[in-house]
Order: sequence, then C-alpha cells, then structure tokens
Amino acid sequence: MSNTPMAASPLTRAVLEIDEYVSGLGWDQPARLFALVDTARLRAEQPTLADRLGLPDEPETSGLTPIEQDEIPTDQPLDEFLGTIAWPDAVAGCALAVERLMLPPSAEAQVPGGLDEAKLAQWVAEHPDRQEVRMTVAVLRDGTRESALRLREKDSPTEVLTGSDLVPGLAQALTATFEE
Repeated sequence: MSNTPMAASPLTRAVLEIDEYVSGLGWDQPARLFALVDTARLRAEQPTLADRLGLPDEPETSGLTPIEQDEIPTDQPLDEFLGTIAWPDAVAGCALAVERLMLPPSAEAQVPGGLDEAKLAQWVAEHPDRQEVRMTVAVLRDGTRESALRLREKDSPTEVLTGSDLVPGLAQALTATFEE
C-alpha cells in the first residue's frame, strides 16, 4: 500500500495499510480480521506466499504484513467471536477493521433510560448528530496497540486519526485473543 508514512512504527504502518485497503472497498463493509506477521520471517519461511503478496525480496525487510482472515460470522456478536480465536505462534499480532455509529460526548445526556441494546442502537442510528466511523485497531502479542479512525464524512487519507488508546475496549478484546 502506497500512502503509509515510512517514519511511523511498523504497527502504525500496518494499521494505516489496513485502513487504506478497507477504505478502497468503500463503506458499509463487514468487519474484517487480519493476522499480522513479521515480514522478514514470512519472507524467510514462506517465500512463495511472500511472492504472491508482493513483499520485497530484501533480507533487511522489517515490518508487519497484514493477512486478511476468513469472513467474520454475522450471526454472532463480535465480542463472542473474538473469544473463540487462538493464533499460532507465527502470528505477531492481529487487527480488526469495523464500522460503527458514534455520537459526540454531548449526546450522552440525551440517551433515554431503560433502552435495551436493540432500541439503543436504533436511537443512535436515528440521532441527528451521529457519525459513521471506521475503526482499525491492531495489537501485538506484547500488548502494544495502535488504532486508526476514519469518519465517513471526512473520508480522506489525510483525515485519518491515529493513536494507541483511541478504542481501548476493542484493543483489549484483541489482546485477549493471544492469552492462553
């Protein structure tokens, strides 16, 4: 992927690569799960796969290569699905790209009491201040995390916000996929 900043950490580059890839697919996409593998290790241990992925044939290649996994089941809540994942040792980390609706903090006081999950989701979907956001969250086995957020109304590579603690709950859920 061409627009990722070279000065960024390997994890930040991987998150931005995934964000760029998913943004190329357009909005209203299902959640997408990626394994993150050490690029040099992949090149050394699986050169045929590395060639198919278009990875550079350089011994000093560093960084992480995102590999998209099978589709995430839509008939199961995301948190339940994440609880079923176990990664092989070759996987250095994982990432998830998911779209959600969000409200500004000022809307919190307006939330009607007593809504179940379905009615709350409907209330958010109908709120005039709602924003559609794509969140790409990645974690490494050691707990390092990174996120990228892209608002639908500001859908541009220059408008992507990055940071390690933007989506802490999702980062924690992804980190749990590495716990034994």
